[in-house]
Amino acid sequence: MRKRTQAREYALQILYQLDLTIGDLSQTFQDFWNDYPASPEICEFTERLVSGVIEHRTAIDEVIARYTENWDMSRMAVVDRNILRFAAFELLYADDIPPKVTINEAVNVAKKYSQPESGKFVNGVLDKISHSEPKRVGN
Repeated sequence: MRKRTQAREYALQILYQLDLTIGDLSQTFQDFWNDYPASPEICEFTERLVSGVIEHRTAIDEVIARYTENWDMSRMAVVDRNILRFAAFELLYADDIPPKVTINEAVNVAKKYSQPESGKFVNGVLDKISHSEPKRVGN
């Protein structure tokens, strides 16, 4: 498995955990890496995604909500919601990742970890975001 693919899967697992529990981010990372040791590149990219989602969560959720017709974020499946969050972070804040790569990776993670139809849902939402939303400054 490619390093960034693994990092995205780890980011999903950490975001899922943080979505369901209240915890200190640095302690969450430490506990996760103790349980799932990874290379520095994987750790760095995972933490970049998770920290970026946490930092920009309100803005990211607002963007996702604009492109998910008839879906309230709180009623969305936790896995789908967090895949959309890390991918939206990439689309909006990461200049070094082509949108097609982000979308393809997110769809693959959705197919692996969520419902069969989730890949299409994730693809549709992220495609709309990538074609409609400008890149944000910073991260």
